[in-house]
Amino acid sequence: MAGPGARAQVAKAGGLPNLVLIIADDLGWGDLGCYGSQSIATPHLDRLAIEGARMTNFFSSAAVCSPSRAGLLTGRYPPRTGITQVLFPRNSVPDLILRAAGIPPGLPLDEVTLADLLRKRGYATAAIGKWHLGDRPEYRPTQRGFDYYFGPLYSNDMKPFELYRGNEVVEPAPADQDLLTQKYTAEALGFIERSQPKPFFLYLPHTFPHRPLHASKEFRGSSQAGLYGDTVEEIDWSTGQILEALARHGLDQNTLILFTSDNGPWFQGSPGGYRGRKNETFDGGMRVPLLARWPDRIPPGRVSDGMGMNLDLFTTLLAAAGAPPPSDRPIDGQDLLPLLAGNSPSPHQALYFYQGSELQAIRVGNWKFHRRHRVLVYPFGKQGPWLFDLEKDPNESYDCSLKYPEKARKLEQMMLDWEATFQAR
Repeated sequence: MAGPGARAQVAKAGGLPNLVLIIADDLGWGDLGCYGSQSIATPHLDRLAIEGARMTNFFSSAAVCSPSRAGLLTGRYPPRTGITQVLFPRNSVPDLILRAAGIPPGLPLDEVTLADLLRKRGYATAAIGKWHLGDRPEYRPTQRGFDYYFGPLYSNDMKPFELYRGNEVVEPAPADQDLLTQKYTAEALGFIERSQPKPFFLYLPHTFPHRPLHASKEFRGSSQAGLYGDTVEEIDWSTGQILEALARHGLDQNTLILFTSDNGPWFQGSPGGYRGRKNETFDGGMRVPLLARWPDRIPPGRVSDGMGMNLDLFTTLLAAAGAPPPSDRPIDGQDLLPLLAGNSPSPHQALYFYQGSELQAIRVGNWKFHRRHRVLVYPFGKQGPWLFDLEKDPNESYDCSLKYPEKARKLEQMMLDWEATFQAR
């Protein structure tokens, strides 16, 4: 967490850093060149890895959109926020079903967001892209700490798909999705330019490669991975435009840029050889890229296999800004800056993997234990429990609980102990 020492270090450095957080939607761990892709060219994202740090054991806090974003923006495991399922447009049939089940219609108003805290710290704040944490007016970005918003309020497979600026519809449904990435990029560049000299926080959650897939004519057919790859290459181009703008304004040395995905790939995309996909607690559904570039603080070419989760980005960005996290509620996210700088191991003893409100798995070091839970293959019932030695079996293919029963019991007990004190909403 951002203690007094971290805040003093920021103050001593002579100014607050700018913060840029870029999120892809349903991007696989293996979809970037710096993570091994041979089919999708991502030179600008690869540059972030070359000039900064790349994490190989970084995870989303959920395997689907809304809970993952709730975890990221609050620093809390999603069940603490009540957002454990994908949210839908208000008064749609799925929305009414979720309301009947007690799922809130948006990120609860007593949750404190990253943008709330950074704005109090003196930052200009903008969210540009997919929101997906509530479409009712009180849950929208401009009510949750963001000075400025442009984008759709939910996923691009939901209707009506319309684009907002602030609380006003500026492109009625059906909005042209071919130009979404270019529009987000233009809005992001405009925000960077007009924010100066104030420090800024740019939150840029892209719509793609969530399906339906769309790319502009300049990028359609550009990749060796079909339309999916085209959307990723356009996101890479967008990242390059942001890097150019930061350099042009003399801001790149004191700007922390983070890039990740909200969860693993859906029907297309590469989980990098790991088992599972979106909506599963196997690594393929929750292991995501994390790239971090901050020339003033992070040495180039750093590769870390330390564990981290997207809820850590909340605390990490607060630490970069010298801002303390809330003290009136449990915050699960940890400051990753020491790890990214190469000065520290992972701050996590364990990571916990939820499917909805159900705790399904735990990871400690190279061990991952799954409770008995439902899987998305025939006969669709509960399977397990399983213990996986990820050092020898990174694909979670071979249960070794019979060989290491004490290890399985220990991890299972850790899950029980966690649940005994865990405060879910």
